[in-house]
Amino acid sequence: MKRSAISGLILLLIPLFSFSQVLDPVQWSFKTKRSGQDEATLMMIAKIDKGWHLYSQHLPSGGPLPTVFKFNESKDYSLMGETSEPKAIEEYDPNFEMILRFFDGTVVFAQKIKILTKNAFTIGGELEYMCCDDHQCLPPTGVDMTFKLDAAGNEAISKQTTPVIAVVATTEPVSDSVTMHEAAEPQSATPTVAEPPVESSTEESSSMWVFFVVALLAGFAGALTPCVYPMIPMTVTFFMSSSKSKAGARANALFYGLSIIVIYTFIGVLVTVLFGSDSIKNISANWITNVIFFLLFTAFAASFFGLFEIVLPAKLTNKSDQQVDKGGLIGTFFMALTLVLVSFSCTAPFIGGILVEASSGNILKPTIGMFGFSLAFALPFTILAFFPSLLSKMPKSGGWLNSVKVVLGFIILALGMKFLLVPNQVLGLGITREIYIAIWIVLFTLMGLYLMGKIKFSHDSDVPHIGVPRLLLIIATFTFVIYLLPGMIGAPLKSVSAFLPAESSFNLVDIIQENRGNGTSPEEAWYLCDQPKYGDQLKMAHGLQGYFDYNQALACAKQQNKPVLIDFTGHGCVNCKVMERTVWPDPEVMKRLREDYIIAALYVDEQTELPESEWITSTVDGKVKKTIGRKNVDFEISRFNVNAQPYYVILDTAGKVLIPSRGFDTNIQGFIDFLDKGQEVFRSERSN
Repeated sequence: MKRSAISGLILLLIPLFSFSQVLDPVQWSFKTKRSGQDEATLMMIAKIDKGWHLYSQHLPSGGPLPTVFKFNESKDYSLMGETSEPKAIEEYDPNFEMILRFFDGTVVFAQKIKILTKNAFTIGGELEYMCCDDHQCLPPTGVDMTFKLDAAGNEAISKQTTPVIAVVATTEPVSDSVTMHEAAEPQSATPTVAEPPVESSTEESSSMWVFFVVALLAGFAGALTPCVYPMIPMTVTFFMSSSKSKAGARANALFYGLSIIVIYTFIGVLVTVLFGSDSIKNISANWITNVIFFLLFTAFAASFFGLFEIVLPAKLTNKSDQQVDKGGLIGTFFMALTLVLVSFSCTAPFIGGILVEASSGNILKPTIGMFGFSLAFALPFTILAFFPSLLSKMPKSGGWLNSVKVVLGFIILALGMKFLLVPNQVLGLGITREIYIAIWIVLFTLMGLYLMGKIKFSHDSDVPHIGVPRLLLIIATFTFVIYLLPGMIGAPLKSVSAFLPAESSFNLVDIIQENRGNGTSPEEAWYLCDQPKYGDQLKMAHGLQGYFDYNQALACAKQQNKPVLIDFTGHGCVNCKVMERTVWPDPEVMKRLREDYIIAALYVDEQTELPESEWITSTVDGKVKKTIGRKNVDFEISRFNVNAQPYYVILDTAGKVLIPSRGFDTNIQGFIDFLDKGQEVFRSERSN
C-alpha cells in the first residue's frame, strides 16, 4: 500500500514539474514597398528573439532545412528574380561538417515583383523556416503570408501573421492514454518566449575556464623550450647580483613578471580591438584562412623539428635590448620585452594556437588566453627570484630541451590537422575521419619511438638511458595510440571528437548491430517486435534499434513489457546530434538504451509524404498533416505542449508519462539518472 501511495503521489506531482511551452522565437511581419512604375518589393521581416538564430535560404544539403518562401501563382503579378537576403553570419558546424549561414536580431528578406494589373490584388503564400538556440532547435515551421496592394501598387494592408503551429496550454496532461490520432484538444494560452537557459551561461563560463587552463599549460610548455629555459637562471642571477638587497631583487623580479603578463595580454587585447569578435568568427569559418592556419602550424612544427628557425628581425630585438641599459623599472620592462622577442621562435606556435582557438567570437577569449599563457610563462622567473635556492635543484640545460621541442612539434602538427576540417568540407577534399585518425596514429607512434631514442634528428643528443619522466611520457603516448585504434572502425573517441570529422565512413559496431537485428523475417529480429515503419529511410545513431512511429513503438512496448523512450529529433537538429555524439555513446547510456527501453525516434523534419490513410487533421491548427515530420510535430505539441528538439519523454505501456521529460543536457550522469528513474517508476507501477 505504501509503495502504491508513493507511486500515485509521484504521478500526481509530475504535472507540477513538467511545465513546458511551445516556443515562438521568430515573429514575422510583411510589408510592401512600391519600387517602380510597375514594380514593387515584398518584404518579409523576421524579428528574432535574443539567443536564437534563423537559418539562411542558402544552406548545403545534408544540414538544417533552409528558409523557403513560396508565393502563390497569379495573373496579377510575376516574380522578378530570387528572394534576396542580407549577408548572413557564417560558422563551421562540426556536427554537420559544413558551414552554416544564419541570422540573429532582425532580418529583412525581399522579393521583387512585376505588377501585371491595374486593379487591387492580394498576394498569398507560405514560408517555412527552422531556428535554433544553444540548447534546442525548432522543427520546420510554416507561416502564411499575405500582401495586399491597391490599384496603384502600394501597400493596402500591412499584415502580421503568426506561425501555422499554434500555441497550446503550458501544462502537460499526463494521466491520459493518448495515441497520435487522439491528441488532446488545444487550450488558449499566451505564448511566453523563454530566455536562453541559465545553463547556457554556465557552460560558456566553464568553457572559458577550460580555455584559460589550456592557455596556462601552454605557458608552462613555452617556458620549457630551449629558447626560454636557459634564460631563467641567467635572469634570476642578474636580478640577485644587480640589486642591493634581496627585497630589491624580488621587487625587480615581480615587476619583470608583471611586464611579461602585460605585454602578452596587450597582444590579446590588440587582436580583439583590431578585428572585433565578429571578424574573428568570420575568419575562423573561412576555408582560405583555415588553410593558412594549417600551413602556419605545419611551419611551426617543421621549425621545432629543426628544419629552420623562425625569428623576428634582429633590429627589433637589438632596439629593445638597448633600452635595458637605462636600468630601473624602465630597464626591467624592456628586459621583459626582449625576452618576449627573443623567445618568439619557440613561443610563436603557442601564441598563434591560443589566438586561433580564441576565434569563437567571444570578445574576451583572446585576452583571457594570452593572460593565462603569460601568467604561467612568467611564474618561473618570479618564483625563483623569491626562492633562489631552488635554482640549484633545476635540471641543467641539455639535450632534453631539444627533445621537448621535438615532442611539441609532433603535437602541434597533430593539432594543426583540425584546420583542414573546413576546407575539407568546402572543397570536397574527401579526407575521411579514418584518414585523420590514421595520421594521428602515425604521428604519435613516431613520437613514442622518438622518446625511446629509436628515431633521431640531426641535432639530437644520444639517449643512453630512459629516465622515469621520459618513460611515463612514452607510456602515455602509446596508451593514446591504442585509444585511437578503435576509431578506425567507428568508435566515437569522445575526448578528441572536436578535432575530427563528425561522421565515420565505416562503423563496424553499427554494421554488426544492423545485421544482427535485421533478419529475413520480423520474427528473427532479436530486438524488435516487427519491422519498423520507415526503417528503409530512417536510421538511429550507433546501431540502436527501435521505431520511427509512435503507435508501433507503443505496441512493441506492450508486447515486451518495457517503457517507451520517445526521442523527438530531426535531421537538421544541431543539438540532437550533439547529444548523439557526446552522451549516447557512453557505455552505461548505451546499455540502458539497448536493454531497458523501446525507442521511438520521431523525426520532426522528415519530408516523406504519408499515404492518405495516415493523414491527420490537427486539433492544434486545424490543418491536415501529410508528412512524417509534420505529423510528429503536431503530436509533440498537442500531447506534450513542446515544439523543441531534442526532447526525451518516458512513457509506460499505456502511453502515460512516468517522469518529468528532459531536453538538451550533455551531462552524461544526468541522462543515466533520467533513464534509471524512468525504469524505477515503471517497475514500481507494474508491481502494483
